[in-house]
Amino acid sequence: MAKRDYYEVLGVSKGASEAEIKKAYRQLAIKYHPDKNPDDTSAEDKFKEAAEAYEILSDPEKKARYDQFGHAGMGGGFGGGGGGGMNMDDIFSNFGDIFGQAFGGGGRSGGSRRVKGSNLRIKVKLNLEEIAFGVTKKVKVFKMVNAEGVSYDTCGTCKGSGQIRRVQQTILGAMQTATTCHVCNGAGKSVKSKPKDADANGQKREEELIEINIPAGVGEGMTLNVSGKGNAGPFGGVPGDLLVQIEEEEHATLKRDGINLYHDLYINFADAALGASVEVPLVKGKAQIKIDAGTQSGKILRLKGKGLPEVNGYGHGDLLVNINVWTPQKLNSEEKELLEKLRTAEHFQPAPGSKDKSFFHRVREMFS
Repeated sequence: MAKRDYYEVLGVSKGASEAEIKKAYRQLAIKYHPDKNPDDTSAEDKFKEAAEAYEILSDPEKKARYDQFGHAGMGGGFGGGGGGGMNMDDIFSNFGDIFGQAFGGGGRSGGSRRVKGSNLRIKVKLNLEEIAFGVTKKVKVFKMVNAEGVSYDTCGTCKGSGQIRRVQQTILGAMQTATTCHVCNGAGKSVKSKPKDADANGQKREEELIEINIPAGVGEGMTLNVSGKGNAGPFGGVPGDLLVQIEEEEHATLKRDGINLYHDLYINFADAALGASVEVPLVKGKAQIKIDAGTQSGKILRLKGKGLPEVNGYGHGDLLVNINVWTPQKLNSEEKELLEKLRTAEHFQPAPGSKDKSFFHRVREMFS
């Protein structure tokens, strides 16, 4: 089943403000909240769907990537929510404050919440072939995990509620406020016992080998989000995310501009004058192209669809081959004699016609 557009899910326009997006999500979250719809799997699915849409559209970086590339730009398993990858603990941990006092102030009955771990950031280098076809990378990551053998107790400060409630007398009468407990960070727990190698939160640092599926068409500086592969949340909380920043390795003969590729092809004078069949490199393999007789230096040949794919999976760019006629720099006496005979020949005199575009026109066409 196709994933619905996030703006459609929340019922807002693409130009909606941050406040409008938050308001729309809160209304849906309260409508489909599990406490109001017990044992209703349809409502739970809608609750998760709304939370996923809000997670993307409330984050400026993720929203910009989604606006440009759509769901495919979130990288399948990337994007924070990852579709069905969001569970109730993720939602209440991330967005519990949005529910306000509708469900006891914490978004979930009881008030306490599972604390989310911090995100991790790594950089991954890709060559042009990996970018063109997509790739699965295995990376080693050092991350915080909840140590085995840790036991927890109820937080003595908030008494397990995850909140500190205060009552103040005002001119309007008694006003109650609730803030997240500063001791347990809203988890409602404290560490009772832990192994010697664990820290105060019952966590320790371990290495994990993580498999990352990188979609085709990614670009330099793009950040992919692998949900749930960051540091573990303390007190048995939900894990953070792994943020993967893409770095491109420079190709020896092909240059990238968006989804298009460029190649400088050097040919000799004879091939330019008489015509020839030559090979040009592709991302994978080579292609044979025809050089017409009388080809001028600076002519650009376009190989349709031989560039890079759109990251959203729709269409490919082109390979643009820039023809450069190579002028020899060293000549022997025989070569010089031949060229001297041709120097004044009729067909060797420059005679540009209307079809021979100037450098200015070629540049303008390239960027138009």
